[in-house]
Amino acid sequence: MKEKRLSTPIAPEDLTGLDTGDLVYLDGHLVTGRDEIHLRVVRQGRTLPADLRGLGIYHAGPIMRKRSLYTEEWEILSAGPTTSMRMESCEAEFLEAAGARIIVGKGGMGPKTAEACRRLGAIHTVFPGGCAVLAASRVEAVEGVRWLDLGMAEAMWILRVKDFGPLIVSIDVRGNNLFENRRRLIGQRREAALKELLPSLRFME
Repeated sequence: MKEKRLSTPIAPEDLTGLDTGDLVYLDGHLVTGRDEIHLRVVRQGRTLPADLRGLGIYHAGPIMRKRSLYTEEWEILSAGPTTSMRMESCEAEFLEAAGARIIVGKGGMGPKTAEACRRLGAIHTVFPGGCAVLAASRVEAVEGVRWLDLGMAEAMWILRVKDFGPLIVSIDVRGNNLFENRRRLIGQRREAALKELLPSLRFME
């Protein structure tokens, strides 16, 4: 397991040495985007309201608060990750449209996203669940918001982060998928264990 610090904008070569299971800490810009952002871009064909090339996209619905009634400045209170698999059906198309290099979320993603990461030179990473306040503490500034008409959780929040992590690489730029590989390994071990165990259970037939 290796540990690496990434700074946006991220170039493809910054990701080539990373393998699944490695740890990443992110400095720079991380932009939130959940279901509605993905659907608006992929299904409705809307143009992204911010340039995400080389940046990170965060599957999260943060809790935000205005600093006062008389300002448009926001602060972030909580920023826990959303289950990434919810975006599996359109993540590949979204990545192609956005040009983001790192996806941050909760849990793994499927083969369509893994192939897009391989083809486009991106990675998927996992932020630890249950650490929403920790995530918010790594946000240095809220630099803007787009598509607030979708609501606070679904809007696109542009965050400047420092030491954002630890992020576990679950899909690398070669399309290796940590969760899928573990699932296959567990299945193989289960089958082997059953073959060894079943003969001793014949007396129960």
